[in-house]
Amino acid sequence: MTAAQTATGVDHSSRGREAVLAIIVASYLMIVIDISIVITGLPKIQAGLHFSPVGLSWVQNAYTLTFGGLLLLGARAGDILGRRRMFITGLAIFTLASLAIGLAQSPAWLLASRAVQGMGAAILAPSTLALLSTHFAEGPERTRALAYYAAAAGVGASLGLVLGGLVADLLSWRVGFFINLPIGIALMLGARRWFAETPKRPGRLDLIGAVTSTLGMSALVFGLVRAAEAGWGDAVARCSLAAGLALLAFFIFNESRAQQPILPLRLFASRERSAAYATRMLFLGGMVGFWFFTTQYLQGVLGLRPLEAGLAFLPVTLPNFIVPLMVPRLARRFGNARLLAAGLVIGVCGMAWLAQVSAHTPYWTGIALPMILIGICQGGVLGPLTLAAVAGVNSEDAGAASGLVNVAHQLGGSLGLGVLVVVFAAAGSVSSLGPEQLAHRVAATFEASTVMLLIALAIVLVFIVRPARLRRAVA
Repeated sequence: MTAAQTATGVDHSSRGREAVLAIIVASYLMIVIDISIVITGLPKIQAGLHFSPVGLSWVQNAYTLTFGGLLLLGARAGDILGRRRMFITGLAIFTLASLAIGLAQSPAWLLASRAVQGMGAAILAPSTLALLSTHFAEGPERTRALAYYAAAAGVGASLGLVLGGLVADLLSWRVGFFINLPIGIALMLGARRWFAETPKRPGRLDLIGAVTSTLGMSALVFGLVRAAEAGWGDAVARCSLAAGLALLAFFIFNESRAQQPILPLRLFASRERSAAYATRMLFLGGMVGFWFFTTQYLQGVLGLRPLEAGLAFLPVTLPNFIVPLMVPRLARRFGNARLLAAGLVIGVCGMAWLAQVSAHTPYWTGIALPMILIGICQGGVLGPLTLAAVAGVNSEDAGAASGLVNVAHQLGGSLGLGVLVVVFAAAGSVSSLGPEQLAHRVAATFEASTVMLLIALAIVLVFIVRPARLRRAVA
């Protein structure tokens, strides 16, 4: 331990903080990229491993559902067993699963590996945010660190699309997963060198809560996807939706009675914090339509190759990188709440603009320009949302609160995609899916995404902006 470290084991030197921040941001960036890197490579994956159209959607869902469903357990494990230990464990599982995905020879092999990779991410992700809170004091220092963290979340989604198209077109979709091996090993070595272990807390893991929440969310998403394909009258879809709701209801009941729940319900005592969680789910639910369906539009309607489709996302990637770096200064000047509301307004405008697409929409005026607005929104919203979700949380709940941030992020995207798949299917007949029909369906999903963002904006104005304004008036 260096002289710069305190009795808590945290390195407060400038070099130590920068190293910690670099490792945390790089690890979280790797997680987020892996959510989207497969999207532009999906046609190549389908052709190479002979996926059915329905089975192909689970390349994404197998990852995000295990990721989101087990996040709270991963966060609780970090509190009990030590966050550095769980960070390295999660990173090791994630890295080995990435190697297995790259070597996959069948759909079952790939889906199983994606599920394991999601488990690794569920352990790793809450540790990143909790370690960030541990190593950076609340105030400008933590705000700056969270801005970089948010930049990783915002840029990672779009950067994954670009990288996925690049490797799928020039090399192989497998390369996008193989590159995680050297990066993961380097990050594990860096964590052992620079991270201080947090004290272990006595406690038990809430396995019942973890299982019921994961199965409940999975059943809900499966029911939505099944209904999109077979109709709402399908018995399997109805049973799956009913089972999902029942399991989630039992999860909440269990959390209210468990001695050491993975989701302490006291986290929802703050209306502003609860609004931040709900807003994040709606925000990701709306934005997932942009990531998933714009890719289909670019390749299926405009006829772009995977690499060209990936590069076509640059108008959203660049603002996604630049804007989060400006968030700390803008938050000091305008306040976190007003910055959050302004970002959502910009996002609503961009998504509504994008919803006007047709088979004849020019890329530069009809796609690239609204992409810029969406990139500004993503870069400007995620940081303030994260700050609102962890503000005022006791240190004993830091892991659970950070885990809940990531749960809202991942499960919001999964549920949002399930809803938008239903909208996509309902927007046209199943007999034809040419460029005209595909463009019409994609436009319908963007309209639904706009509605989700509008609801999120209303929640922010009522439960976050208004209380902040009242506090300023009293002060």
